[in-house]
Amino acid sequence: MPRFILLCLVILTIGACGAKEPADTLYSGGVIHTGLDNEPTIEAVLVKDGRILYAGSQEGAKRYQPANAIDLDDAHMFPGFTDAHAHLYGVGRRETTLNLEGTPSLEALIQRVEQEAARIEEGAIIGRGWIETGWIEGRFPNRFDLDRAAPGRIVLLRRADGHALVASSEALTAAGVGPDTQEIEGGRIERDEEGMPTGMLIDNAMALVAGLAADLQGEARQDALQTGAQVMTAYGWTGIHNMSVGNDDVQLLENMADQGALPLRVYNAIDEDVMRLLANGPRRAGNDRVITRAVKVYADGALGSRGAALLAPYNDAPDTSGLMVRGTDESRTLFARALRDGVQLSVHAIGDAANRAVLDWMAGAFADVPLDERRVADPRWRIEHAQMINPDDLARFAALGIIPSMQPSHAIGDLHFASARVGKKRLQGAYAWNTLVKSGAIIPGGSDAPVERGDPRIEFYAAVSRHDLKGYQGKNWHKEEAVDRVTALKMFTIWPAYASFREDELGTIEVGKRADFTIFADDIMTIPEMDILSTKIVMTVVDGKTVFKAEE
Repeated sequence: MPRFILLCLVILTIGACGAKEPADTLYSGGVIHTGLDNEPTIEAVLVKDGRILYAGSQEGAKRYQPANAIDLDDAHMFPGFTDAHAHLYGVGRRETTLNLEGTPSLEALIQRVEQEAARIEEGAIIGRGWIETGWIEGRFPNRFDLDRAAPGRIVLLRRADGHALVASSEALTAAGVGPDTQEIEGGRIERDEEGMPTGMLIDNAMALVAGLAADLQGEARQDALQTGAQVMTAYGWTGIHNMSVGNDDVQLLENMADQGALPLRVYNAIDEDVMRLLANGPRRAGNDRVITRAVKVYADGALGSRGAALLAPYNDAPDTSGLMVRGTDESRTLFARALRDGVQLSVHAIGDAANRAVLDWMAGAFADVPLDERRVADPRWRIEHAQMINPDDLARFAALGIIPSMQPSHAIGDLHFASARVGKKRLQGAYAWNTLVKSGAIIPGGSDAPVERGDPRIEFYAAVSRHDLKGYQGKNWHKEEAVDRVTALKMFTIWPAYASFREDELGTIEVGKRADFTIFADDIMTIPEMDILSTKIVMTVVDGKTVFKAEE
């Protein structure tokens, strides 16, 4: 064999003699942020079969032959952003039911319901998204407000946080709710001075009218799931941790993934009543596009509706300290079972009393179940929201290995009413991102959409700014709890990957990982904070495929 041919064969893999290694797509022409501390930016990325084949300099990329090349045109590419706490079905339904987000007053809400009643002449009127804390009327809506807007109609309007709703008189009558209706454990029926229900139902009390909501069942839910997925990818999310998921949605999402019809990655935390789905361990579908591994459990309600369980009474309602929606004995039993079965727990806890209780329950389970009795040595249990934590409990998260899964936008929304709810002193341990990180905890960041808008730009801005969308912060809001931008990037990339047991596959741009990318027009690591909110989402890429591209 001639020496020239032999030499070509020996060094073929490095591109000599004109031969180049094939690839599917080359991304270059912008700044590529890897999420890695040792090499934060690079010039080029090559993808093959949905994985990152090369990540480095433009010069080094020349030894590959891509079938396609995408010019980033000076945009900034990041590891795929993952929303670590959202409700996919709820996002989709927000687009198809009465959306009350941003309703500026009670009177405006009444007008919106009037318009909806005129548009839909029969059947129940279902809506969600109102928040009363900024209204000039300064109160919750009641059944008489709804009766004025839609006389004789069943009207059910959930508060934005999903932990309270207001029902019309017709709805209360249809559900048999009256002055003699007994309270439900873990819930509260708001009543007037004569004991009559006002129409406001808190937490578990919402179940009294649940049968009137006519929520979609079975395959009828697929359109909402598909719509929700399209909305989230258009925002730039490549994946979500999907909370409070029922059996129907697990099956539908798995089918969609297997059929190639699901554009983003979904990590499910299922409802407690379908925990049986995890009897044989995690479920996977569609080349791991859908993974179901966790169970969502509720410990208390929400702060805005005064359902969050506090260690001391509410400042603006001294007769209540909120609601625990589950007890210690049942929780310790469930937690021990989950630990033995290898089930990840994602426990909703907002108030300082609820967070302390959940930490106690988790610590108790770890003590009760030896390592040799656990299916998974590192369960990576999570507390969802972790909004108010007594300062004495902050270090317990890292010490116990508990993950505080938090949503930065809650802090910029709640700053307008949290001080009134709990007083200035108790804000010291509220939304304490920086303190938790410094203690050694990781914080996977989410949006809680549709409770919040669900936009990663808002979440990133909130994490680094801790101001509202107009730039307001006010006193006693502990600006020192904002995080730096490197930490914020981890909150939406590598830390959600870790919280879903996928840090080896997701969360950074490096060879071998899945090709999930979020591309912004501007550098969110350096631009002024307010400009983060308006930078353009250029492209969303999942497994090397473009699932969203902005119009030119």
